[in-house]
Amino acid sequence: MTLSALDYTLIIGFFLIVLGVGFFVSKKSGKDSSEFFLSGRTMPWWLLGLSMVATTFSTDTPNLVTDIVRTNGVSGNWVWWAFLITGLLTVFVYAKLWRKSNVKTDLEFYELRYGGNPASFLRKFRAVYLGVFFNVITMAGVTLAAIKIGSIMLGLEPWQTVICGGVITVIFSALGGFKGVVYTDFLLFFVAMAGSIGAAYFLVNIPEVGGIKALMANENVSDKLSILPDFSNKKALITLFIIPLAVQWWSSWYPGSEPGGGGYIAQRMLAAKDENHAIGATFFFNIMHYALRPWPWILVALASLVVFPDITSIQEAFPTVSEDKLGHDLAYSAMLTKLPSGLLGLVLASLIAAYMSTISTQLNWGSSYIVFDFYKQQINPNASEKKLVAIGRLSTVFLMVLSAGLALLLQNALQLFDVLLTFGAGTGLIFILRWFWWRINAWSEITAMFASGLIAIILKFTPIGDFFFAVETGVFPDWMEYPFVVLVTTVIWLVATFMTQPESPEVLQNFYKKIQPGGPGWKSVEVKASENNISIKNKDEKWSVPKGIYAMIAGCILIYTCMFATGYWIYGKTTLALTLTGIAMISALVLIKLWKALKEDIL
Repeated sequence: MTLSALDYTLIIGFFLIVLGVGFFVSKKSGKDSSEFFLSGRTMPWWLLGLSMVATTFSTDTPNLVTDIVRTNGVSGNWVWWAFLITGLLTVFVYAKLWRKSNVKTDLEFYELRYGGNPASFLRKFRAVYLGVFFNVITMAGVTLAAIKIGSIMLGLEPWQTVICGGVITVIFSALGGFKGVVYTDFLLFFVAMAGSIGAAYFLVNIPEVGGIKALMANENVSDKLSILPDFSNKKALITLFIIPLAVQWWSSWYPGSEPGGGGYIAQRMLAAKDENHAIGATFFFNIMHYALRPWPWILVALASLVVFPDITSIQEAFPTVSEDKLGHDLAYSAMLTKLPSGLLGLVLASLIAAYMSTISTQLNWGSSYIVFDFYKQQINPNASEKKLVAIGRLSTVFLMVLSAGLALLLQNALQLFDVLLTFGAGTGLIFILRWFWWRINAWSEITAMFASGLIAIILKFTPIGDFFFAVETGVFPDWMEYPFVVLVTTVIWLVATFMTQPESPEVLQNFYKKIQPGGPGWKSVEVKASENNISIKNKDEKWSVPKGIYAMIAGCILIYTCMFATGYWIYGKTTLALTLTGIAMISALVLIKLWKALKEDIL
């Protein structure tokens, strides 16, 4: 495939703009650690919302969606669509609490909510566990997608893609800090959306596909179109729909979809001007992330089934691709090679934008853990602000090198997605309950973290997992593996919770004073404080969780119906599309009313 002068101009121009932004904000970003990691907590909702959308629009996301659609059909996307529930719980319940905490990272929360050596250990250990281990795995998946795109579209060797993309991204991230990331995300969002929509429109209409009607009628596509799984297929119904909606959304820690908020989503909430801006940012993100953005990728994935019906056809079209990188996720990049000059350059620029946005966010977020939650806590408590920024920049380079090395060993995005889900299985309920149940303690989280990781390693990487959950020969159906990890992990951490001492009254009362969580889960703490004539409850503070849950339900109805309606408009099913659009409008009116009530509680 040959790029034209116009394509090169678009790509080079994009690189120059991004690096220019990094240099422009570098002086202010390096002023102190708060600026480098949170931009001084002055960010508006719309800018943070766009940044969240751009960050989760990574190079591996279109590949992952393509892999899912080609393997399990459109309905297979419920494995991640189900995370909308926890996303909206974060919007209407937890965004306010995170912003009120005023911590610099979500890990600092541990020493606000818990006390003593267990809290200190948990904060430092998870700084490495999440900031390095999980973060590097996530970035490796994004870089793997970039390697595949570079291989198919530019004929680059894996190491060439890693060096070219990694060097520019790490320079930009180390210079610009969080402010540089968010400012460029604004540009990256529009470039990425224009590229994905333009690619979908063109590729659906190439002669091999023949337009939307021909695509819908194609024998390779017609059985992949349903947004809901086949209810007569018990296994598909359980694995693709019931488990994600009934168990997965609340039980698993996954980057960008953490129950109760966390990670780089929490970082953006903490950087917001106030609580209302934190709520607005996360709600805007969830609308764009679930309702609208997936459809261009889904259309390209469906079109790829016409042009490249199986992996063999991809291999025949691109014989230079190494055997260990072949997979259904490669079909997205393969389709993009059919784009014309100009649009090809825009799409490549959009994919580069997606890569840089995600990696720069992960680098800044991961290095914030290393700086605030490990280096400052464990190594140098008296470090100057200048020193903290320097360590932040060094750790940015360190994380990039580790993730690039791992990316060269991986094979496909779906494989990585499954591993990350299993490693976090069973921990999510703690992240939801720890704000509203006083009995959760540091040992609850420590036990859950080690239990889920150990069980996941045993099942994924030892013969024991094959014996119990192998597809054909296992003792139990393979779909039971994830619920099994959730159940065992949950039982273990609940036992550990009641076998260990609760947090001290002083820790619990100080947390209550600052956050005002309220609700029946804190009643005993309120009573004990009152008995000792200690004032911890703000009488003007209203418990807004019930209203938040109602708003979450209305928001889920709104966004899911928008998602369904968009699909049916594309499919040409007008009656269904109109009906769902009407339901979306009604749920939007209900949500507006609930949101006004929530804002009054906050104010």
